[in-house]
Amino acid sequence: MSSYRRVAVGVVLGVLAGGPACAADLDLSVTDLRDANGRVMIAVFNAATTFLKDDQQVAAAILPANGAAVRVVFDLPPGRYAVSVFHDANRNGKLDSNLVGMPTEGYGFSRGARGTMGPPAFDAAAFDLPAGGTRQPIKLGY
Repeated sequence: MSSYRRVAVGVVLGVLAGGPACAADLDLSVTDLRDANGRVMIAVFNAATTFLKDDQQVAAAILPANGAAVRVVFDLPPGRYAVSVFHDANRNGKLDSNLVGMPTEGYGFSRGARGTMGPPAFDAAAFDLPAGGTRQPIKLGY
């Protein structure tokens, strides 16, 4: 990721948080994108009560799909987080699904979490972000 994008994400998060500078790097790598169409939508949540709710994420990124993988680093306070990602191949801003509700675009969650008959719970996808930072790989499934 370019230093400009990393700085921009850090500045925006700092302004939104309204507090001191963030201390921990959350290094996300999203792999197994089917193709280079569209974009990758990433949302980071810090509580079960806000998990997967619109506009409730503590950090977010929209990156162009590149056909293989994307990477982004968020500067966040140490804590417990869960990440949701989907490949918005048609650029409509939502995870498309078929008639029975199964996603038709790639998606994934931190810790490889999968739900049964729906998305996983926050606790299934949650991980601790220590002060020293962490890497979190997310493999998309289609």
